[in-house]
Amino acid sequence: MRTLRDVKIGKTAKVVKLHGEGALKRRIMDMGITKGVEVYVRKVAPLGDPLEVSVRGYELSIRKDDAEMIEVE
Repeated sequence: MRTLRDVKIGKTAKVVKLHGEGALKRRIMDMGITKGVEVYVRKVAPLGDPLEVSVRGYELSIRKDDAEMIEVE
């Protein structure tokens, strides 16, 4: 299983499935990350956390722990 955390800087990935449950999954969906959407990894913070991604035309920062719950292809 490949997650958003595994995507290299400058690459785009398509969301296949969101793992996790309850409020955390809802929060990720509220940020616009849903099944089928394309996510572009813009950069990673100097210490590796968080990731900065572009999704649905805006920039978003996601913690690595949350990125691990987003399965991509």
